[in-house]
Amino acid sequence: MLKKSVLAATFTAALAVSHNAAATIVLVETNMGDFEINLFDQTTPETVTNFLTYVKAGTFDNSVFHRSLKDFVIQGGGKRYTGNNAAPFIEITPRGPVDNEPKLSNVRGTVAMAKKPNSPNSATTHWYVNVKDNSANLDKDNGGYTVFGVVTGTGMSIVDSINTLYVPGGTGLFRETPLRNYSATDLANNVPVTAANIVTIERITVINDSPTTAASLNPTPNTLVGKNEGSSSGSSAPTLLMVLAGLAFWRRRKV
Repeated sequence: MLKKSVLAATFTAALAVSHNAAATIVLVETNMGDFEINLFDQTTPETVTNFLTYVKAGTFDNSVFHRSLKDFVIQGGGKRYTGNNAAPFIEITPRGPVDNEPKLSNVRGTVAMAKKPNSPNSATTHWYVNVKDNSANLDKDNGGYTVFGVVTGTGMSIVDSINTLYVPGGTGLFRETPLRNYSATDLANNVPVTAANIVTIERITVINDSPTTAASLNPTPNTLVGKNEGSSSGSSAPTLLMVLAGLAFWRRRKV
């Protein structure tokens, strides 16, 4: 009887732990300041495992935020700066893709995976931070984009500062890249971009692997996935976050 009681107690304890909201915390260190991301380990386990595999391997160290769309997103995780402005970025070699887990909403501050168009289960290394509430489009397009974490504390002040940097636009190699201490005048005068102008992700490290760190976060569920994918009222122009042929790019935003 004692043995059965011990087993029952062990099972009950294990069951209780299994219902905790597991949420690893990682620190993203950049040359514009640091911010923390609380990961939703239980809600999106495959995506978090995929992300942490790259984190623990140092894959994201010395990578860059290569894309910034004003009041929309900043995107990183997929490229490094080469220092050669004729071919300024090199793609990070990914592992296999991860299955889509579109359970949470793309609201401001959430972190999600980019992927290929018309391919819900194609996410690898590219990830982005939602600068505003993008749920109306990103929760339903392409099977929904998997939110797997959220920026916490004062971290969005760093994200916002990156999102306000000058972006050249046009058709050049830095057309969507946020540039530090660089301006339209510099571009017009053909001032070369250097490493000092690039927003670098110096490293990402796990700083807390406690299974209870997400207990008070209450992430917003995705209620739009599967509903009228790729459309919204008032405009038929697409607003989609995508990666095509292994290279992330953006379609025109809705107005």
